[in-house]
Amino acid sequence: MDATFSSATVPDEASTYARNIENYVGVARVPVGIAGPLRIFGSAARGAYPIPLATTEAALVASYNRGMRLIALAGGCNAAVLDERMERTPAFVLRSLPHAMAFARWIRNAHVDLTAAAERTSRHTRCIAIDPIIEGNHVYLRCGFLTGEAAGQNMVTFATAALCRHIAENSPVEVIAQVVEANCSGDKKATARVMSSVRGRRVSADICLPRPLVFEYLRVEPRHMADYWRLGAIGAAMSGSVGIQGHYANGIAALAIATGQDVACVAESACGITRFEVDERGDLYACVTLPNVIVGTVGGGTALPTPKAALDLIRSGGPLDAAALAEIVAGVVLAGELSISGAICADEFAAAHQRFARGTVAC
Repeated sequence: MDATFSSATVPDEASTYARNIENYVGVARVPVGIAGPLRIFGSAARGAYPIPLATTEAALVASYNRGMRLIALAGGCNAAVLDERMERTPAFVLRSLPHAMAFARWIRNAHVDLTAAAERTSRHTRCIAIDPIIEGNHVYLRCGFLTGEAAGQNMVTFATAALCRHIAENSPVEVIAQVVEANCSGDKKATARVMSSVRGRRVSADICLPRPLVFEYLRVEPRHMADYWRLGAIGAAMSGSVGIQGHYANGIAALAIATGQDVACVAESACGITRFEVDERGDLYACVTLPNVIVGTVGGGTALPTPKAALDLIRSGGPLDAAALAEIVAGVVLAGELSISGAICADEFAAAHQRFARGTVAC
């Protein structure tokens, strides 16, 4: 393991963490394991990436490592960022519905000035949408931004605050009250809107696995994997799950902790759809789609000692920017879905956890 992950070389001085924590008392140690490499051919991520995963859940790194090895044996997975935006939804209280309608019309006509006000807060911020939604005498604004290499949560908050100030100073309609975020963006929540929209980056990854490889490596037939997926899809629908997937949160949270991301964003990043199908040759087609992957290579905790070392380790496998990291997240999730589904289909799920969680096996 790289020495930079050693507890002896990570400083605990308050000055190191001053910008990331209040009332500092110390550091919570979370063990980091390396899975992979993840072989991926994406629009931005192209290479064989070592994947650091921070977790206290035994069997997790072993499972993701198994999925990544299967992907590598098949030649690698595809991945692509399909859409991108970070959102804030400020809201404004007007005197009546007619006032709200007049306010919304002004918002639409003042788009250029409003965009300029928001973008003055950072040279990295681009405002790409300001869409008013009327609810009685309330007007919500769905504000969309591009945030470059940052995940952008704070960046869009500052931009939206500036936007709200401009509106308060220039609106031809009296604004009774306003808030910078009215709980409509889906920030750190799994919402009904998540599957049809994007907050962060919408990412998909897929692979076609030859039947002999699936049978040899997972000890199941592709048709058993597809049958299990259909059974699980019905189970997800019965439970009211947002999306259809096995355990996205496991890999995303472990990667987020290792690389200094905002872990609370896992609440929305871990929503998505996994799909397994058998093609005409009897091979297994597998894909994952994640509408709200929120990651960055700058900002937040990414510059702290352990996250910086983790990102440098990932970077050793190929190009790495925020888009590439989002595609890597999709590849990691795909590996995890293949591994856990294979273990359940082969009736090895319980035994694997017993072996790693209660035994003395190290991966």
